[in-house]
Amino acid sequence: MKPALLGLAAGAAVGGVVAALSRGETLVVWPDKVRAGFPLAVGGLAGVAAGLKVGVGTSLVKALAGRGPGPITTVTPVLVGAGVVGGGVLAANVAAGRLLGGLAQGSRDLDEGFSTPPTNPNVTAGPGSALTFAELGREGARFVGTVAPPEGIVEVTGKQPVASPVRVFVGHDSADTPEQRVGLAMEELRRTGAFDRAHLLVQAPAGTGYANPTPVDVLELLTLGDCASVAVGYGLLPSFLSLNKVPVASHTQTLLLDAIRDEMSARSTRPRLLLYGESLGAKVQEAAIPGGPIDLDHYGVAAALWVGSPGSQASDDFHARCAGESYTVDRPEQIPDPMPQPRPPVWFLEHDGDPVVRSRPALLLRRPAWLPEDGSRGRNVPESMTWKPFITWAQALVDTLFATNVKPGDFQSLGHDYRADLGAVVTAAYDLDADAATAERLESYLRAKELERARTIGEA
Repeated sequence: MKPALLGLAAGAAVGGVVAALSRGETLVVWPDKVRAGFPLAVGGLAGVAAGLKVGVGTSLVKALAGRGPGPITTVTPVLVGAGVVGGGVLAANVAAGRLLGGLAQGSRDLDEGFSTPPTNPNVTAGPGSALTFAELGREGARFVGTVAPPEGIVEVTGKQPVASPVRVFVGHDSADTPEQRVGLAMEELRRTGAFDRAHLLVQAPAGTGYANPTPVDVLELLTLGDCASVAVGYGLLPSFLSLNKVPVASHTQTLLLDAIRDEMSARSTRPRLLLYGESLGAKVQEAAIPGGPIDLDHYGVAAALWVGSPGSQASDDFHARCAGESYTVDRPEQIPDPMPQPRPPVWFLEHDGDPVVRSRPALLLRRPAWLPEDGSRGRNVPESMTWKPFITWAQALVDTLFATNVKPGDFQSLGHDYRADLGAVVTAAYDLDADAATAERLESYLRAKELERARTIGEA
């Protein structure tokens, strides 16, 4: 059989096997076209691999043995093919460079609704700030432009504000190095009086610089404005394209936490230091914590909340390090009542059915604990989903592409969407005061504020 036909046959065979094995539900719902094309894609890749391996190998063997059309006419198509592939790779690199450049520029461009510099002196780029609004980029402008207003605090808590919240953001383009960016952040924290607030939240942003405003909103509202928050960017690309930035991002977090620790050590009164990271931001901030058993006291951290940490051996190891003083929840209903004492300083919010949390290379050859053959499964892990070598890994990889299906104001506790959980979990993790009525008003306010933010951005 000719190599090309062998490749096609192998692809068809593998596609058929994949189609049979991949029946059943996955962690999240796929579009119909993706579901239908999954076996074809996997089978096609296998067919191409088989065809190339057999075709090139057969041609070279015949050439070396002096059989067939001969070494020149046999090997030349291979070399031509290599040239075509090389040209294709070069073209792909050029196209990829343009795409990445476009994505980076998109992170620099300000939304029309967030294009006016703030007049609030308690935020970066406001009056007295050394940073310009343009230097913050799209995500920084959104972050400093949505501080909880006094009327929002009254609406949720029924109490008058005691201070105006501080928000500090230093973007990737604000300086050339992590050291310079952290230096600017510290200048802004001092300028705004952040260290005189009762609470200081350090958030590790995502790859684009995105810093989730919801946990900051919760803190600002429930502390009556007596708080500050800070985020320092390290890149401009989406998180899945920023994995190579984890070392510089975690280094940035270490520099920031070191600087804050040194600043607070010289003060007689200091704020409660809180940490927050979500998705890649969680991975980044976890990597900045000193090794061995987790040591939050090294930085004087009162509480840390890490949400949707990407699955990996490093994540598993970090969980193990925190085992003695952490609490992991899938949803607010799992928050213990009464709270154990002493209160756990480390909280993980991770959905049982979040493919970003569950996906990892080990799925290739090993059944995960979250897919037992019998017994109870976590929430949103389908009973019909089974583990199969390679197939489950490939399914989980596709799952991550559709793990977040966000509709502004429609909070979901599903996949990699944690908006519906953050109000209650942030309140519990940071030991904030909110009775049942306040918590209900908080949830309504967060949804309304997200809709307002989306309309300003132009997404609603």
